Amino acid sequence: MTRRRFYAPPEVFSPDGRSAHLSAEETRHLRDVLRLKTGDEIFVFDGAGKEFQGRVQAVARDSTEVSIIMQVDPAQPESSLDLPLAVALLKGEKFDLVIQKATELGVSRVIPVMTSRADMRIKGDADAERKLTRWQRIALEATKQSGRARLMKIERPVRFSDLVRGGNTDNSVGRDDASEDALPNSDVRIMFTERQGVSLPQVLSYGKDRPKTVTALIGPEGGWADDEIDQARDAGWKIVTLGGRILRAETAAIVAATLIQHRFGDLT
Repeated sequence: MTRRRFYAPPEVFSPDGRSAHLSAEETRHLRDVLRLKTGDEIFVFDGAGKEFQGRVQAVARDSTEVSIIMQVDPAQPESSLDLPLAVALLKGEKFDLVIQKATELGVSRVIPVMTSRADMRIKGDADAERKLTRWQRIALEATKQSGRARLMKIERPVRFSDLVRGGNTDNSVGRDDASEDALPNSDVRIMFTERQGVSLPQVLSYGKDRPKTVTALIGPEGGWADDEIDQARDAGWKIVTLGGRILRAETAAIVAATLIQHRFGDLT
């Protein structure tokens, strides 16, 4: 039987871990969509990697009390590979699709990137916050569906130059922590482009030394500008071209995540 899964962050669990409270949104889904009631069994994951078997204790208008029976293995394990996916901003549903599929594919985090040819522009901090909220909601729904117990992190949009050099993000939209790196330490950094690159097998030939972190960078529909490719190459990124066909940006993001997970992660 498919698990009926709900999200409850660690802070809504009681100090003794024996109960948790679901949010108003999760309660509406439990009560109005799934038609669950007191006594029904559900599963709760905390977004940090833990999952619990529980039972509906009480359903109110905007909250649900859940009694925790025991901790269980997540419906699906996390990939052993840390896979950040940096993607140029795409319009509307295209970026939504990337968020959804990246979550399903076990990507550890998505980094929206502002590039010279990006299809979408961020109009200040408020706009960045609205988009981030939407993307987080899409990622949460995909987390429930895919069986993950850890929420994929979605960064605030970062400028291309800050990302490729791995410096601080004081110029990033919506950032209030200038000391945080745009990109953490990564064993392999790959920029996917429609030109000037080598094949992926040439880059991923690591023998027995499997990288723990592989970062993939995907460009906008208009492609990378020459100076952006040069910046990435100078900063130590591997420049890779996928096959002989030009892929849409959202397709390239999904393909890149799939290939890297197959090579180094848990996608068999």
